[in-house]
Amino acid sequence: MLSYLTSLGIWNWFIAAALLIVMEMIAPGAFMLWLGFAALAVGIISLVVTWAWQAQCVAFVVFAAALFPLWRRFQRVTEPPSDQPLLNQRTQTYVGKVFTLDRPIVDGTGAVRIDDTTWRVSGADCAAGRQVRVARAEGAMLFVEPV
Repeated sequence: MLSYLTSLGIWNWFIAAALLIVMEMIAPGAFMLWLGFAALAVGIISLVVTWAWQAQCVAFVVFAAALFPLWRRFQRVTEPPSDQPLLNQRTQTYVGKVFTLDRPIVDGTGAVRIDDTTWRVSGADCAAGRQVRVARAEGAMLFVEPV
């Protein structure tokens, strides 16, 4: 097998690069792409420089290791700022707003009705019908304080 690979010469790097890039297209994840680029770089250098296959393998490992941080940088692509940053954080939109208690807060828990939903609230004991302001939200729990 080794003699077959060495008989291909530099073309084995171009074949490996093509296979790795095609694998990336079939199963995208942006990891095989960088390995394909490393194999392509070794193939291009091998067109100019005659070197042993061991040195080519070492160069491939070095290029792959050097391209790994680049892959990590592209993996953490930031999305542009949204015009609705709290779209999927509904409870955060209620922070600072005033609501009327639907059920009294007894032993630290009660409920408010907001639109068509009843939300659990936590805070100081208060009677039903009292106005409360949402101080913070954690998960589905609203932490309120009397107004």
